Amino acid sequence: MRENPIRENVEYWLALAVVRTLGHMPRGLARLLAGLLAFAVYWTFGRLRRVGVRNLQLALPELPIAERTRILRRVYVHLGWQLVEFCRMTRNTPENTRNWIRTEGLDHFLAAQARGQGVLVVTGHLGAWELSSFYHSLMGHPMGMVIRRLDNRRLDDYVNGIRCLHGNQVLHKDDFARGLLTAMHAGETVGILMDTNMTPPQGVFVKFFGVEACTASGLARVALKTGAAVLPGFMLWERGERRYVLHFGPELAFTQSGDAEADIVDATQQCASATEEWIRRYPDQWLWIHRRWKTRPAGEPGLY
Repeated sequence: MRENPIRENVEYWLALAVVRTLGHMPRGLARLLAGLLAFAVYWTFGRLRRVGVRNLQLALPELPIAERTRILRRVYVHLGWQLVEFCRMTRNTPENTRNWIRTEGLDHFLAAQARGQGVLVVTGHLGAWELSSFYHSLMGHPMGMVIRRLDNRRLDDYVNGIRCLHGNQVLHKDDFARGLLTAMHAGETVGILMDTNMTPPQGVFVKFFGVEACTASGLARVALKTGAAVLPGFMLWERGERRYVLHFGPELAFTQSGDAEADIVDATQQCASATEEWIRRYPDQWLWIHRRWKTRPAGEPGLY
């Protein structure tokens, strides 16, 4: 059901004003303003803050409360920075990104691509996820992205237009299975965000930070069916380098035992474990304010 057209237009023009304002500012000033906005959101929206606190209690109970609070606050800073980078993406070129973005582990991706059976990139809401696929396409490697439609269709079209400037394609979550299979048979690359809460039968329960989490199983099903290569890919801010680095990890090794459902759970667990490994390395860059463990196994109480 479409939104009220007046509200849809107001949201669109407000978003466009933000994009154009931040996009034409010097990056340092834009980051400062976006950071102030992020902290306003941190203090204003208590529900999101409480979800973040709870998630950090579940996932990293060994850390002192002060450290978990620091991590959560930094999450908002990185969200503000990602907003800035999205607003500037139309200005990016291979030449003007050379000094502040690089790729590491590209050999893992190229080897997977060379097999010719398609590549599925396990990624998540970690670091600069919007910039990662955009930069990959900018450097000559366009890919598909599985995304959820924005409720505001006019804004959805605008955002996707930017995402796809250099050959990327979007596959919508509500109808992506056929497109995903087609892409793998054509030897193409698709990135899938694997770190959001799901519900059965679209998801299966695997361990994520030691807690059962309902996790999307579509990637595992497609990979096992097509023989597509699967590897993790995340763009993280490297504080020491003062630049973003698009990291590709080694290919994951899925096996087929003859028990199809067990194989799907095992492959999904590998994806979740790979994502967790990267989050543990960069905890202040993951979206802790999402209710990741909302869906519970039958009979278990809610965690929120």
